[in-house]
Amino acid sequence: MRTMQRNAANGLLGIVTTVLLGAGCAGTPSKGSVADGRTGSASNDVRGSIAQLALSMVGVQYRYGGAHPRDGFDCSGLVHYTYTSNGQAVPRTSQAQFNAARKIPFEQAAEGDLVFFRDQEKLSHVGIYLGDGRFVHAPSTGGSVRVANIDAPYYQSNLIAVGRLLP
Repeated sequence: MRTMQRNAANGLLGIVTTVLLGAGCAGTPSKGSVADGRTGSASNDVRGSIAQLALSMVGVQYRYGGAHPRDGFDCSGLVHYTYTSNGQAVPRTSQAQFNAARKIPFEQAAEGDLVFFRDQEKLSHVGIYLGDGRFVHAPSTGGSVRVANIDAPYYQSNLIAVGRLLP
């Protein structure tokens, strides 16, 4: 039992170290990174860190009301966790995130921006844009955090806004 606990602790330490090292390198321009054209700015560093942290959560189980990798995530919990882990204040619910975000045209979307979707007539989902038409999200019960393409028919027809919380 102690060996399992020690292995789990060492595994967690490795993950945390990887995330922190990755965040430290997030300001380095990389091929395929989508930014708003300003390399080296603090805003782009934070955008990249948010996107990379969100990507590192791929595989974490969905849990309604979840806002931490150890417990699981719902869609707005994933946004809340990645933003607050990068020192950015953000509301907890998708509706509050929608209300707080400046709406921008999809063509101006950059990594770290939020994409909002509707189900029927109301806001129902949020994800973190990665660039190149991809976003990270915690989709639904029974699923896990994953990357999706905005061009998929469901997302294309239900996208209601792109929002920016960062400068």
